[in-house]
Amino acid sequence: MTSDPAHTSTVDQTFDIPDCGPLEPVIANVALQLFAYYVADEKDRPIDKPRNLVKSVTVE
Repeated sequence: MTSDPAHTSTVDQTFDIPDCGPLEPVIANVALQLFAYYVADEKDRPIDKPRNLVKSVTVE
């Protein structure tokens, strides 16, 4: 994955995703899901409680 210095100059942290060919989006998805999990955990947000999930699954 190539990084453009113009995009990384205003951030403190970047995610390095290895070049995996067609599997690269899958690896990036896992990394971003873990990032979201740890941010929610750090902010004491409910991680496994999405709103209205039961309603959207059970209503026909």
